[in-house]
Amino acid sequence: MGKKVKIEDYNPDWVREFQQEKARIMEVLKNHSLCVEHIGSTSVKGLGAKPILDIMAGVHHLDAADMFIEPLKSIGYEFVLHKEFPERRFFRKGQWRAGTHHLHIYKYGSEQWKNQLSFRDYLRSHPDVRRQYQELKLSLAQKHPADIVGYTKAKAPFILNVIESANGG
Repeated sequence: MGKKVKIEDYNPDWVREFQQEKARIMEVLKNHSLCVEHIGSTSVKGLGAKPILDIMAGVHHLDAADMFIEPLKSIGYEFVLHKEFPERRFFRKGQWRAGTHHLHIYKYGSEQWKNQLSFRDYLRSHPDVRRQYQELKLSLAQKHPADIVGYTKAKAPFILNVIESANGG
């Protein structure tokens, strides 16, 4: 249990906020070669979302993320170990279960990296699927109003189907 699951209408300010946060991240990690992308629902014009910016950084070697802990801490990010996701490093900005920014670090070009971009880009280019996802999210927010984990797990089959469609499956 935790923060209430609340889906807000799309906010065009999310793009500007991402650009500002990307600049902060790039500044503190300026000695590292990174590709930084805006992912998640806040990156899809017209899609409602929880007001949490999801940011993805790609690195050549995932172990490099260990060197990011202190620099990212200086701009408010906390490293959160998720043993169940060995192919990702996760940093949260904001309080536990009430973060404002999520930074996901993957190996650049990995399957996880490609899937994040495929999902985002498919939603951007398929308004009908975007609408279906919006309706699902609103329904699940009502069904799991104080259970972000349940909400997230319930979205997973839809997301996997979209990724499969995006990848020609």
